[in-house]
Amino acid sequence: MGRTRIMSPERVRRTLRRLAYEIIERNRGADSVELFGIQRSGVPVARAVAEEISAVEKTKIEAYDLDVTPFRDDRSGLDPPTAPPHDIDVTERDVVLVDDVVFTGRTARAALDAVLQYGRPRSIQLVVLIDRGHREYPIQPDCTGRRLQTKHREQVVVETDEEFAVYVEGDTLKTESQGSN
Repeated sequence: MGRTRIMSPERVRRTLRRLAYEIIERNRGADSVELFGIQRSGVPVARAVAEEISAVEKTKIEAYDLDVTPFRDDRSGLDPPTAPPHDIDVTERDVVLVDDVVFTGRTARAALDAVLQYGRPRSIQLVVLIDRGHREYPIQPDCTGRRLQTKHREQVVVETDEEFAVYVEGDTLKTESQGSN
């Protein structure tokens, strides 16, 4: 199985900054924004976006973790949802769900159910670093860092340890130096 880097740490940083600006623009600032990172991989992306928004808006923006596991429809035998872990109310707020990759749309659908535990928001937006297509549900991100054409059997991996980087595992794609964006 091959592994090809498609976004360098610098490119990911620039993309996260652009996503932060898109969120600010869509919401006419960040005063009404509640940011949720979809566990697990969406959490570090959401935190990085929150830092960018905070720097631009000169105010602290929190990025809450959102566990969608109990709300998934593709796993049986899961515990039913419990009381929400955060004490926040999103009623009449603009909720931004952040994930690393959108693929089938199942995780985003579960996130919609999960976030409604916190109230009835004015709007719910989906922001993703990578959109790789292959939807099973009619879910489209409002803001996308990068769209990738992938084969169904390939995997997109967003590394978030020390520095962000994005890789495709499986059949290889063009690398950054070969002209991909």
